[in-house]
Amino acid sequence: MKLKKPVRIIGIMVILIAAFFMFKLLGPATKKTNDGFFYVKTGTTLLQLKQQLLDDKVLNSLSWFNIVEKFLSFSKVKPGKYKINSGISVTNLLRMLRNGQQTPVSFVVTKLRTKEQLAGRLGRSFEFDSLAAIQFLGNNDSLKKFGLDTNTVMAAVLPLTYEIKWNTTPGSVFSKFDNAYNNFWTEARKQKAAQQKLTPLQAIILASIVDEETNAASERGNIASTYMNRIASNMPLQADPTVKFALKDFGIKRILFKHLSVQSPYNTYKNRGLPPGPICTPLEATIDAVLDAPKTNYLYFVASPDFNGTHVFTTNYQDHLAKAKEYQQALNERFGSPNSTK
Repeated sequence: MKLKKPVRIIGIMVILIAAFFMFKLLGPATKKTNDGFFYVKTGTTLLQLKQQLLDDKVLNSLSWFNIVEKFLSFSKVKPGKYKINSGISVTNLLRMLRNGQQTPVSFVVTKLRTKEQLAGRLGRSFEFDSLAAIQFLGNNDSLKKFGLDTNTVMAAVLPLTYEIKWNTTPGSVFSKFDNAYNNFWTEARKQKAAQQKLTPLQAIILASIVDEETNAASERGNIASTYMNRIASNMPLQADPTVKFALKDFGIKRILFKHLSVQSPYNTYKNRGLPPGPICTPLEATIDAVLDAPKTNYLYFVASPDFNGTHVFTTNYQDHLAKAKEYQQALNERFGSPNSTK
């Protein structure tokens, strides 16, 4: 009977020690990083990983990490973007890193006008930098397998959300763009493009101009129809957004005569037909508006003098001149008369 009390004490101590170990192994141990993610670069060694955990203040100490590391046979570091919340246990942290359970980047493409803009966005979102991105986007050899070149490259970049691993390459990212592009171009859409006498690439180039011309969904089809009528009539498109693209000055409010002199294949005042590539990443709805564009006789359009974001469409030059004059007068009243305007 005298032994019962010491045995009970020892039992309690064992339980407490076991509980302590369980708490250290399975209890909360991590702190949340500034943006909630822990980035492990390609080529990181285990020693470097441990130091980074301390430097980024994910862990206060490596004591228990080193113990669990041996039990889980963790030796090969897998690069990636790992979501770190406060209170993750050392065991779960190690399992996440050992298994490479990274969180993909949700890369959202909105309206982009140049491959340089895209490269900048990519460089801020993935392990590779913007220089690597522009080297890929600006290399015809890289783009050849996608059937694209440095002028047409942005045609494959649809404004969607792409789930992509952080530790990837520019080529792998572009493969995601290409897959989405190919999925978008169903047989039904290809047939519509053919009926409009357009290739898929031409439809996207035209849609990019339409997208820059108007925010009014209701008139996208008429604008597309007008441009297609001008192409069919061997008239220059004379699309102001292409001049802005040629100048790489997207803040221009009014296109003046001096702007029209720019030497560029994107200047549709000097060159007939479509420019060699898209001038922005058009909405899917705008591409569909081009494919479903109505048959009209429109050859001209000018912004409405009401400044409501819509346009006035005409079928002949005389009517266009009259409507253009109304718009110019409205512009002059609102912004003052420039020295030289269209």
